[in-house]
Amino acid sequence: MFVHVLGSGAGGGFPQWNCNCTNCKGVREGTIKANPRTQSSIAISANGTDWILFNASPDIKKQLDDFPALQPARQVRDTAISAIVITDAQIDHVTGMLTLREHNKPWDVYTTKAVYEDLTTGFPVFNILGHFRGINHHEIATDESSFTIPTAEGLVFTAVPLKSEAPPYSPHRHNTVPGDNIGMRIEDTRTGKNLFYAPGLGVAEPHVMEYMANADMVLVDGTVWTDDEMSHEGISNKRAQEMGHLDQSSKGGIMEILSGMDKPRKFLIHINNTNPILNEESPQRKTLEAAGIEVSYDGMDIEL
Repeated sequence: MFVHVLGSGAGGGFPQWNCNCTNCKGVREGTIKANPRTQSSIAISANGTDWILFNASPDIKKQLDDFPALQPARQVRDTAISAIVITDAQIDHVTGMLTLREHNKPWDVYTTKAVYEDLTTGFPVFNILGHFRGINHHEIATDESSFTIPTAEGLVFTAVPLKSEAPPYSPHRHNTVPGDNIGMRIEDTRTGKNLFYAPGLGVAEPHVMEYMANADMVLVDGTVWTDDEMSHEGISNKRAQEMGHLDQSSKGGIMEILSGMDKPRKFLIHINNTNPILNEESPQRKTLEAAGIEVSYDGMDIEL
């Protein structure tokens, strides 16, 4: 299984267009050691030719340009993306679908029922796409049953319900239902290895802990270092928990959880522009690395 990180940042990317926090200002001025990041998305392939896109960020055009494998140019209009899986209905995970409207046939799109409802009502992206080539929707069950995608032979997918948060335009906001947010276990039946992917994670429930502990690689929520991080920069008093994200540094946070797991190789993704781990020379980044946790970056490739 081939894993390519198209984007590793949280909503707004890094630097965010209107932000002058310590990190955003530092990366613009070159005063910190950090790399710019687009908004989070990955691509998975069983054969290196046909790719499954996980989430379609607003930065999808740049991400496609930066990864030539997704534009094989076999015909006048072409793409190596054979299907799209959407893990939640957040703006930074679905807006790129509008850029992909010029596909020459309906997209095969996999979402839960809850996400489909949000994307046909509060944020009707799918309705808009219906005025172009439209989509073929495939519903993802939330009972942890496995499914396959025809163009990803040898890969088996299992949706894992997560406690996080629904988008502001969702009727489930602050009252989430199963399927508002999912992680995904992806197993390569030829190698027996599996990836657990969860860019948004608000609570590490026992079943989620089990999936992570039994994975060969985890690629999970790295949004913030502290729960009150946004307030430190004078941006917002909203805590990470309110937005559906576990922080890294507190007791019971992502770092403590992952540090206790021996099997998987551990990566963070969906990293907010305020997070000090973006500065590769920061003490927080060194603490994370000492715990055996890596920070994913745009363009990162892993083979499992």
